[in-house]
Amino acid sequence: MVSDPTIPVIAIDGPSGSGKGTVAYAVAGALGFHYLNSGALYRTVALAALESGTDLENELVLRDIALNLIAKFDGESVVLGGRDVTDVLRSEAVSLAASRIAALPEVRDALLERQRAFRQPPGLVADGRDMGSVVFPDAVLKIYLTASAEERASRRYKQLMDKGMNANIATLLQDIRERDTRDSARTAAPLRQSADAVLLDTTQMSIEEAVGQVLALYKHARRVP
Repeated sequence: MVSDPTIPVIAIDGPSGSGKGTVAYAVAGALGFHYLNSGALYRTVALAALESGTDLENELVLRDIALNLIAKFDGESVVLGGRDVTDVLRSEAVSLAASRIAALPEVRDALLERQRAFRQPPGLVADGRDMGSVVFPDAVLKIYLTASAEERASRRYKQLMDKGMNANIATLLQDIRERDTRDSARTAAPLRQSADAVLLDTTQMSIEEAVGQVLALYKHARRVP
């Protein structure tokens, strides 16, 4: 089932650390649209699995966790079982676990309709790995937002340091490259640029420039019959 096609969706996909979440959130704010951070949804499932001691290879149990997840998503904030877990979700342990479980078809299927439920008037900006290819194939605008692995590692390093967390940029770069390989090679909704998606490389762009590009592309897309 594809959600209400009369409600516009901007789908922003891309690899980890490309800045798609920050860009998508800003675009949603500029347009007054709802925002879906699908990565946070997978990370919330991963956190629930880690805290319950679930084997990350046990696809059926992970599917049940995804189906029964009691979580609230409000902009960039996430509440799991009444507890604010926004900062915890950004840890490397949770991110790595989320990347592993996101490769499981049963988990992806369990979260599909939950993601589509975010499509509410007046519109939605969704970011992830398969927003345009699988979740919202009828999106009015599809963006594949990327940056070099080195730049993404540098951004992640600065983000962690700003939060007072220890980080090693060489390790981060290796993790990003491994995650790219894993996300691109998985059989369920692999990470790749859709034929109808616009490529936006932000390696040399500021957040403001990237947001401006997406808004301009959306304005143009809405004018085209």
